[in-house]
Amino acid sequence: MPVPLRKTLWLAAIAAGCAAAAPVSAAELSGPEIKALVAGKKVRLSTPFGIALPLEYRKDGVVLGDVSGFSVARMLAPSEQGRWWIAGNSLCQKWPTWYEGRQFCFKITSLGGDKITWLRDDGASGTARIGP
Repeated sequence: MPVPLRKTLWLAAIAAGCAAAAPVSAAELSGPEIKALVAGKKVRLSTPFGIALPLEYRKDGVVLGDVSGFSVARMLAPSEQGRWWIAGNSLCQKWPTWYEGRQFCFKITSLGGDKITWLRDDGASGTARIGP
């Protein structure tokens, strides 16, 4: 087999493997879908430390964060009450002191079941689980 053809087949096989590895059910959520997903629920953010940080999104627009049970709490206020809302197709939130009081908005993508990914408007991203 000629080298250019072999290289083309190899690249096609890699591309097919990457496509197969992508989550089939991934879908960016609309504003109403995000609200229905998080309102009244806990969202557990995955961290590089192997722990899931809980945020409770109350239906009244209050978001509660409590990291008092984690050693990371020494770096910030152990618990805080902020605000959350939907703007367009993004989940936005603002804390009084966490993140220096800055407002952030997130695009949310469903991975199926209770798993989501989030992309913050400053480029940070991660995964989370909805529920207890």
